[in-house]
Amino acid sequence: MTALPTLGLYAFAALAEIAGCFAFWAWARLDRSPLWLGPGMMALAVFAWALTRVEADFAGRSYAAYGGVYVCASLVWLWLAEGQRPDRWDLTGGVIVLVGAAVILLAPRGA
Repeated sequence: MTALPTLGLYAFAALAEIAGCFAFWAWARLDRSPLWLGPGMMALAVFAWALTRVEADFAGRSYAAYGGVYVCASLVWLWLAEGQRPDRWDLTGGVIVLVGAAVILLAPRGA
């Protein structure tokens, strides 16, 4: 597994997952039209498909490493889409989960 293409797929998956979940949030919490749900479900399907494109021997390990990327992408969403700048605790947590994701993703493993 090479890190750069994997990180690109993870970033794409995170964008799709966050967009899909936000569509549901908008409908349920922001009183938006139920028409938001269709694109939201499509985005969630794209998210699931994107994770299957990651070269990994085990789905669980791939998903665990993805979690760190998702957390950081959510903080970017918080800032860019919702207009709330992440604070130092958000950023500290983001760094911690990225380090954890890197350990899972890049650890040398024997055959």
